[in-house]
Amino acid sequence: MNDTHPEIAALFRKLMMQKTGEQRLIMGCSMYDAAKQIVRSSIYNSRPGITEEQMRREIFIRFYGHEFSKADRDRILSALTAL
Repeated sequence: MNDTHPEIAALFRKLMMQKTGEQRLIMGCSMYDAAKQIVRSSIYNSRPGITEEQMRREIFIRFYGHEFSKADRDRILSALTAL
């Protein structure tokens, strides 16, 4: 779904392209950090006693779990447990 007016989308793209690659990278990293904090808070609110190991696993599942086959996902989760 795209509900953004084409003129606004073009203006936004123009403004973004005026930024340096470094500025766009910093913005992207900042947005990822904010999303990760929201996910951490959501997980913690539903499981207040969660350990850091469990948190890493849950974050992985929320962000990337659907991107991998079950076998690959299980292998990655095992590796996260070993950290």
